[in-house]
Amino acid sequence: MKNIAIIPARSGSKGVIDKNIKILCGKPLIAYTIEAALDSNKFEEVMVSTDSGEYAEIARKFGAKVPFLRSETNSSDSASSWDMVEEVLNRYRKLGREFDTFCLLQPTSPLRNSDDIIEAYNLYEEKADFAVVSVCEAEHSPLWSGKLPDNGEFINFIDRESIKRRQANGKYYRLNGAIYIVDIDKFKNEKFFYQKGGFAYIMPQNRSVDIDTELDFWVAEAIFNHQTKK
Repeated sequence: MKNIAIIPARSGSKGVIDKNIKILCGKPLIAYTIEAALDSNKFEEVMVSTDSGEYAEIARKFGAKVPFLRSETNSSDSASSWDMVEEVLNRYRKLGREFDTFCLLQPTSPLRNSDDIIEAYNLYEEKADFAVVSVCEAEHSPLWSGKLPDNGEFINFIDRESIKRRQANGKYYRLNGAIYIVDIDKFKNEKFFYQKGGFAYIMPQNRSVDIDTELDFWVAEAIFNHQTKK
């Protein structure tokens, strides 16, 4: 089975400027994902999809391939990750290279490691015929969440029956954005992975930080420092 790791690293992030190359514990954020992909030994190709020459240079420094830059169309705020993946796969086809699966590895999940990638692929090979997507246990039950009107009054905020012991509600899981392994042939016709043939790879919460804000950076840094001390 030929697998390609696709690491998306668009420049121009709004929430945190240059988030994907921001230094985290001595290395650019993107470096952690590149190194995890390479260390897993699961891929024919580990590539970074970026619109930035600077990002491409950093990616190559840490061992990733950047055979082309992302198109302007797929570098906009409105472009989806799956539009970008299709572009990457089409560009590789034009280069005469085909793969069986792609694995989308977002650089905003720096605590995901090579063992996670290996175990997710093991799950894919054992059970899945479409996709494996990483999740973690939700920190809070969604049954305790709701929408509020502009005036803040509790109107249909949560269901009366939902106010129970947390244990009675059972476990809930959330997407953590760390790993998406997908069969390329099926991806051509279907982009919704959460159905029959798709399986969840469950990760611990301490490896499921998805960096979107400065606070997320601080959390990831604290976990890295704690692990280093241990």
